[in-house]
Amino acid sequence: MDLHILDHRLRVTSISKNGLVNFTHPLIKLIFLRNRTRCKFFSLTETPENYTVVLDEEGFKELQPSEHLQVESSVWLPLNVVSNGNASSSSQAVGVTKIAKSVIAPLAQQHVSVFMLSTYQTDFILVREKDLSVVISTLEEEFNIYREVGGESVPVHCQDVHNGLQKNGKEAIQPTVHPVLIPQNQFCVMSLDPDTLPSIATTLIDVLFYSSSPKEGAQSTPSQDLDCIKFFSFSLIDGYISLVMDTEAQRQFPADLLFTSSSGELWRMVRIGGQPLGFDECGIVAQISQPLADSDISAYYISTFSFDHALVPEEDIVSVTDMLKHQRKESAPT
Repeated sequence: MDLHILDHRLRVTSISKNGLVNFTHPLIKLIFLRNRTRCKFFSLTETPENYTVVLDEEGFKELQPSEHLQVESSVWLPLNVVSNGNASSSSQAVGVTKIAKSVIAPLAQQHVSVFMLSTYQTDFILVREKDLSVVISTLEEEFNIYREVGGESVPVHCQDVHNGLQKNGKEAIQPTVHPVLIPQNQFCVMSLDPDTLPSIATTLIDVLFYSSSPKEGAQSTPSQDLDCIKFFSFSLIDGYISLVMDTEAQRQFPADLLFTSSSGELWRMVRIGGQPLGFDECGIVAQISQPLADSDISAYYISTFSFDHALVPEEDIVSVTDMLKHQRKESAPT
Protein backbone atom coordinates (compact mmCIF):
# COMPACT_ATOMS: atom_id res chain seq x y z
CA MET A 1 0.00 0.00 0.00
CA ASP A 2 1.03 3.59 -0.58
CA LEU A 3 0.93 6.42 1.93
CA HIS A 4 0.86 9.94 0.50
CA ILE A 5 1.90 13.03 2.44
CA LEU A 6 -0.26 15.61 0.69
CA ASP A 7 0.94 19.02 -0.40
CA HIS A 8 -1.05 21.01 2.17
CA ARG A 9 0.00 22.69 5.42
CA LEU A 10 -3.14 22.92 7.54
CA ARG A 11 -4.41 24.87 10.52
CA VAL A 12 -7.12 23.60 12.86
CA THR A 13 -9.36 26.38 14.16
CA SER A 14 -12.60 26.88 16.05
CA ILE A 15 -15.18 29.64 15.65
CA SER A 16 -17.54 30.20 18.58
CA LYS A 17 -21.28 30.03 17.88
CA ASN A 18 -21.91 33.61 18.95
CA GLY A 19 -18.94 34.81 16.87
CA LEU A 20 -20.03 33.23 13.59
CA VAL A 21 -21.46 36.51 12.31
CA ASN A 22 -17.88 37.87 12.14
CA PHE A 23 -16.82 35.08 9.76
CA THR A 24 -19.76 34.57 7.40
CA HIS A 25 -18.12 36.61 4.62
CA PRO A 26 -14.79 34.67 4.50
CA LEU A 27 -16.59 31.33 4.95
CA ILE A 28 -18.99 32.01 2.09
CA LYS A 29 -16.01 33.02 -0.05
CA LEU A 30 -14.18 29.78 0.82
CA ILE A 31 -17.24 27.60 0.14
CA PHE A 32 -18.75 29.21 -2.95
CA LEU A 33 -16.14 31.40 -4.64
CA ARG A 34 -13.33 29.00 -5.44
CA ASN A 35 -11.96 31.32 -8.14
CA ARG A 36 -11.52 34.12 -5.57
CA THR A 37 -9.26 32.17 -3.24
CA ARG A 38 -6.31 29.81 -3.67
CA CYS A 39 -7.51 27.61 -0.81
CA LYS A 40 -7.40 23.93 -1.85
CA PHE A 41 -8.23 22.27 1.48
CA PHE A 42 -11.27 23.48 3.43
CA SER A 43 -13.48 21.70 5.95
CA LEU A 44 -16.20 23.20 8.17
CA THR A 45 -17.97 21.11 10.83
CA GLU A 46 -20.73 22.40 13.09
CA THR A 47 -21.20 20.71 16.47
CA PRO A 48 -23.32 21.86 19.42
CA GLU A 49 -20.30 23.70 20.88
CA ASN A 50 -18.68 25.50 17.94
CA TYR A 51 -17.61 25.40 14.30
CA THR A 52 -14.36 23.56 13.55
CA VAL A 53 -12.62 24.92 10.45
CA VAL A 54 -9.62 23.04 9.01
CA LEU A 55 -7.94 24.81 6.12
CA ASP A 56 -4.65 25.35 4.33
CA GLU A 57 -2.45 28.41 4.68
CA GLU A 58 -4.15 30.24 1.79
CA GLY A 59 -7.55 29.71 3.39
CA PHE A 60 -6.27 30.59 6.85
CA LYS A 61 -5.28 34.04 5.55
CA GLU A 62 -9.00 34.73 5.02
CA LEU A 63 -9.79 34.40 8.75
CA GLN A 64 -9.11 37.57 10.69
CA PRO A 65 -7.81 37.25 14.27
CA SER A 66 -10.69 37.57 16.72
CA GLU A 67 -11.65 36.72 20.28
CA HIS A 68 -14.17 34.33 18.67
CA LEU A 69 -11.46 32.39 16.78
CA GLN A 70 -9.30 29.76 18.49
CA VAL A 71 -6.31 28.45 16.55
CA GLU A 72 -4.46 25.27 17.50
CA SER A 73 -0.80 26.26 17.45
CA SER A 74 0.57 23.43 15.27
CA VAL A 75 0.81 23.09 11.51
CA TRP A 76 -0.80 19.78 10.47
CA LEU A 77 -0.04 17.64 7.41
CA PRO A 78 -2.68 15.38 5.83
CA LEU A 79 -1.77 11.78 5.02
CA ASN A 80 -3.80 9.58 2.69
CA VAL A 81 -3.61 5.80 2.23
CA VAL A 82 -3.98 4.50 -1.32
CA SER A 83 -4.30 0.79 -2.04
CA ASN A 84 -3.89 -0.58 -5.57
CA GLY A 85 -4.23 2.87 -7.03
CA ASN A 86 -7.66 3.39 -5.46
CA ALA A 87 -8.43 5.49 -2.41
CA SER A 88 -10.72 2.76 -1.08
CA SER A 89 -11.85 -0.76 -1.82
CA SER A 90 -15.62 -1.21 -1.92
CA SER A 91 -15.73 -4.87 -0.89
CA GLN A 92 -14.29 -4.35 2.58
CA ALA A 93 -14.96 -2.17 5.58
CA VAL A 94 -14.42 1.46 4.72
CA GLY A 95 -13.26 4.58 6.49
CA VAL A 96 -11.00 4.60 9.51
CA THR A 97 -11.54 0.84 10.02
CA LYS A 98 -9.37 -0.13 7.07
CA ILE A 99 -6.39 1.87 8.37
CA ALA A 100 -6.86 1.14 12.09
CA LYS A 101 -4.20 -1.55 12.36
CA SER A 102 -1.75 -0.29 9.73
CA VAL A 103 -1.73 3.45 10.57
CA ILE A 104 -3.77 4.49 13.61
CA ALA A 105 -2.55 1.90 16.14
CA PRO A 106 1.19 2.17 15.29
CA LEU A 107 1.07 5.98 15.54
CA ALA A 108 -0.73 5.78 18.89
CA GLN A 109 2.02 3.46 20.16
CA GLN A 110 4.59 6.06 19.15
CA HIS A 111 2.68 8.80 20.99
CA VAL A 112 1.78 10.61 17.78
CA SER A 113 -1.44 12.59 18.10
CA VAL A 114 -3.71 12.34 15.04
CA PHE A 115 -6.68 14.39 13.87
CA MET A 116 -9.00 12.40 11.58
CA LEU A 117 -11.14 13.75 8.78
CA SER A 118 -13.15 11.14 6.87
CA THR A 119 -14.92 12.32 3.72
CA TYR A 120 -17.20 10.70 1.15
CA GLN A 121 -14.14 10.13 -1.07
CA THR A 122 -11.37 9.16 1.34
CA ASP A 123 -9.86 9.50 4.82
CA PHE A 124 -7.31 12.11 5.81
CA ILE A 125 -5.04 11.41 8.77
CA LEU A 126 -3.67 14.74 10.01
CA VAL A 127 -0.39 14.69 11.93
CA ARG A 128 1.63 17.56 13.31
CA GLU A 129 4.41 18.69 11.00
CA LYS A 130 6.92 18.33 13.84
CA ASP A 131 5.98 14.63 14.19
CA LEU A 132 6.52 13.80 10.52
CA SER A 133 9.90 12.09 10.96
CA VAL A 134 8.47 9.79 13.66
CA VAL A 135 5.44 9.09 11.42
CA ILE A 136 7.65 8.11 8.48
CA SER A 137 9.96 5.86 10.51
CA THR A 138 6.93 4.21 12.17
CA LEU A 139 5.06 3.47 8.94
CA GLU A 140 7.86 2.86 6.42
CA GLU A 141 7.82 -0.92 6.80
CA GLU A 142 4.13 -1.13 6.01
CA PHE A 143 3.90 1.48 3.23
CA ASN A 144 5.61 2.97 0.23
CA ILE A 145 5.66 6.60 1.34
CA TYR A 146 5.41 9.50 -1.10
CA ARG A 147 5.42 13.22 -0.57
CA GLU A 148 3.42 15.30 -3.01
CA VAL A 149 5.42 18.28 -4.23
CA GLY A 150 3.88 20.58 -6.84
CA GLY A 151 1.60 17.85 -8.17
CA GLU A 152 4.36 15.20 -8.35
CA SER A 153 4.61 12.21 -5.99
CA VAL A 154 8.21 11.96 -4.77
CA PRO A 155 9.29 8.80 -2.86
CA VAL A 156 10.36 9.47 0.73
CA HIS A 157 13.23 7.40 2.02
CA CYS A 158 13.66 7.04 5.71
CA GLN A 159 17.29 8.08 5.62
CA ASP A 160 16.03 11.47 4.38
CA VAL A 161 14.42 12.08 7.75
CA HIS A 162 16.60 10.11 10.15
CA ASN A 163 18.94 13.02 10.80
CA GLY A 164 18.26 14.09 14.35
CA LEU A 165 15.34 11.66 14.67
CA GLN A 166 14.83 9.93 17.94
CA LYS A 167 12.25 7.21 18.02
CA ASN A 168 9.85 7.89 20.83
CA GLY A 169 11.09 5.76 23.69
CA LYS A 170 8.36 6.57 26.20
CA GLU A 171 6.62 3.74 27.98
CA ALA A 172 3.28 2.95 26.40
CA ILE A 173 0.65 4.25 28.80
CA GLN A 174 -2.88 2.97 29.05
CA PRO A 175 -4.98 5.62 27.28
CA THR A 176 -7.98 7.13 29.01
CA VAL A 177 -11.21 5.45 27.95
CA HIS A 178 -13.47 8.40 27.26
CA PRO A 179 -17.23 8.39 27.79
CA VAL A 180 -19.30 8.23 24.63
CA LEU A 181 -22.68 9.64 23.67
CA ILE A 182 -24.89 7.96 21.06
CA PRO A 183 -27.45 10.46 19.79
CA GLN A 184 -30.62 9.36 18.02
CA ASN A 185 -30.06 11.14 14.70
CA GLN A 186 -29.57 9.11 11.55
CA PHE A 187 -26.78 10.51 9.36
CA CYS A 188 -25.99 10.45 5.63
CA VAL A 189 -22.55 10.73 4.04
CA MET A 190 -22.88 12.33 0.61
CA SER A 191 -21.14 14.13 -2.19
CA LEU A 192 -22.02 16.79 -4.73
CA ASP A 193 -20.74 17.84 -8.13
CA PRO A 194 -18.95 21.17 -7.46
CA ASP A 195 -20.61 22.60 -10.59
CA THR A 196 -24.03 22.19 -8.95
CA LEU A 197 -22.96 23.95 -5.73
CA PRO A 198 -24.69 27.22 -6.79
CA SER A 199 -27.99 25.30 -7.06
CA ILE A 200 -27.97 24.50 -3.34
CA ALA A 201 -26.30 27.72 -2.17
CA THR A 202 -29.33 29.19 -0.38
CA THR A 203 -30.14 25.89 1.35
CA LEU A 204 -26.52 25.36 2.39
CA ILE A 205 -26.22 28.91 3.77
CA ASP A 206 -29.49 28.43 5.65
CA VAL A 207 -28.40 25.10 7.20
CA LEU A 208 -24.88 26.28 8.04
CA PHE A 209 -25.52 29.80 9.27
CA TYR A 210 -29.17 30.15 10.23
CA SER A 211 -30.38 26.79 11.47
CA SER A 212 -31.55 26.35 15.04
CA SER A 213 -30.82 23.27 17.14
CA PRO A 214 -32.90 20.17 16.29
CA LYS A 215 -35.19 20.66 19.27
CA GLU A 216 -36.46 24.15 20.04
CA GLY A 217 -35.51 25.15 23.53
CA ALA A 218 -33.19 22.18 23.97
CA GLN A 219 -29.96 22.70 25.83
CA SER A 220 -27.00 23.20 23.54
CA THR A 221 -25.13 20.31 25.14
CA PRO A 222 -26.81 16.92 24.91
CA SER A 223 -27.20 15.18 28.23
CA GLN A 224 -28.88 11.89 27.35
CA ASP A 225 -28.49 9.26 24.67
CA LEU A 226 -32.01 10.04 23.48
CA ASP A 227 -31.05 13.52 22.29
CA CYS A 228 -30.43 14.44 18.70
CA ILE A 229 -27.39 16.65 18.28
CA LYS A 230 -26.51 19.33 15.80
CA PHE A 231 -23.80 18.03 13.46
CA PHE A 232 -23.14 19.13 9.90
CA SER A 233 -19.87 18.81 8.01
CA PHE A 234 -18.91 20.33 4.64
CA SER A 235 -15.53 19.69 3.00
CA LEU A 236 -14.14 21.05 -0.26
CA ILE A 237 -10.76 19.40 -0.73
CA ASP A 238 -8.82 19.42 -4.01
CA GLY A 239 -12.06 20.02 -5.91
CA TYR A 240 -14.09 17.24 -4.23
CA ILE A 241 -17.09 17.99 -2.02
CA SER A 242 -18.16 15.84 0.92
CA LEU A 243 -21.21 16.42 3.14
CA VAL A 244 -22.22 14.75 6.38
CA MET A 245 -25.64 15.65 7.76
CA ASP A 246 -28.57 14.09 9.56
CA THR A 247 -31.71 13.04 7.70
CA GLU A 248 -33.58 16.10 8.97
CA ALA A 249 -31.10 18.44 7.28
CA GLN A 250 -30.96 16.22 4.19
CA ARG A 251 -34.68 16.71 3.58
CA GLN A 252 -34.04 20.41 2.96
CA PHE A 253 -31.82 19.68 -0.06
CA PRO A 254 -33.00 18.67 -3.55
CA ALA A 255 -32.69 14.87 -3.64
CA ASP A 256 -31.45 14.73 -7.22
CA LEU A 257 -28.28 16.78 -6.59
CA LEU A 258 -26.74 14.99 -3.61
CA PHE A 259 -25.38 11.55 -4.25
CA THR A 260 -24.52 8.80 -1.83
CA SER A 261 -23.17 5.26 -2.13
CA SER A 262 -25.34 2.78 -4.04
CA SER A 263 -26.52 1.21 -0.78
CA GLY A 264 -27.85 4.58 0.41
CA GLU A 265 -26.68 3.62 3.87
CA LEU A 266 -27.75 5.46 7.01
CA TRP A 267 -25.22 5.96 9.80
CA ARG A 268 -25.38 6.47 13.55
CA MET A 269 -22.93 8.55 15.55
CA VAL A 270 -20.69 7.70 18.46
CA ARG A 271 -19.49 10.96 19.98
CA ILE A 272 -16.32 10.56 22.02
CA GLY A 273 -15.45 12.66 25.05
CA GLY A 274 -17.17 13.95 28.16
CA GLN A 275 -14.89 17.00 28.38
CA PRO A 276 -13.18 18.70 25.40
CA LEU A 277 -10.42 16.30 24.37
CA GLY A 278 -7.61 18.68 23.46
CA PHE A 279 -4.95 17.84 20.90
CA ASP A 280 -2.11 16.23 22.83
CA GLU A 281 -3.62 12.95 23.97
CA CYS A 282 -2.71 9.96 21.79
CA GLY A 283 -4.75 6.85 21.15
CA ILE A 284 -8.27 8.32 21.13
CA VAL A 285 -8.90 7.32 17.51
CA ALA A 286 -7.22 3.93 18.05
CA GLN A 287 -9.46 3.24 21.04
CA ILE A 288 -12.56 3.35 18.81
CA SER A 289 -11.14 2.16 15.49
CA GLN A 290 -9.38 -0.94 16.84
CA PRO A 291 -12.50 -2.79 18.10
CA LEU A 292 -14.37 -1.74 14.95
CA ALA A 293 -11.58 -3.16 12.80
CA ASP A 294 -11.63 -6.40 14.82
CA SER A 295 -15.34 -6.73 14.00
CA ASP A 296 -14.93 -5.51 10.40
CA ILE A 297 -17.39 -2.64 10.94
CA SER A 298 -17.02 0.39 8.66
CA ALA A 299 -16.67 3.81 10.25
CA TYR A 300 -16.23 7.38 9.12
CA TYR A 301 -14.32 9.39 11.72
CA ILE A 302 -14.39 13.16 12.09
CA SER A 303 -12.30 14.89 14.74
CA THR A 304 -13.34 18.39 15.76
CA PHE A 305 -11.85 21.07 17.99
CA SER A 306 -13.61 19.74 21.11
CA PHE A 307 -14.77 16.16 20.51
CA ASP A 308 -14.37 13.19 18.15
CA HIS A 309 -17.16 11.56 16.15
CA ALA A 310 -17.35 8.08 14.62
CA LEU A 311 -20.17 7.23 12.22
CA VAL A 312 -21.06 3.54 12.00
CA PRO A 313 -23.70 1.78 9.90
CA GLU A 314 -27.11 1.96 11.56
CA GLU A 315 -27.48 -1.83 11.60
CA ASP A 316 -24.26 -2.11 13.65
CA ILE A 317 -25.06 0.47 16.34
CA VAL A 318 -26.28 -2.08 18.93
CA SER A 319 -23.15 -4.25 18.64
CA VAL A 320 -20.92 -1.14 18.67
CA THR A 321 -22.68 0.14 21.80
CA ASP A 322 -22.18 -3.23 23.53
CA MET A 323 -18.55 -3.30 22.42
CA LEU A 324 -17.85 0.15 23.89
CA LYS A 325 -19.65 -0.68 27.15
CA HIS A 326 -17.48 -3.79 27.46
CA GLN A 327 -14.37 -1.67 26.78
CA ARG A 328 -15.32 0.72 29.59
CA LYS A 329 -15.85 -2.17 32.00
CA GLU A 330 -12.48 -3.67 31.07
CA SER A 331 -10.70 -0.38 31.68
CA ALA A 332 -12.45 0.41 34.96
CA PRO A 333 -10.09 0.26 37.94
CA THR A 334 -10.58 -2.92 39.95
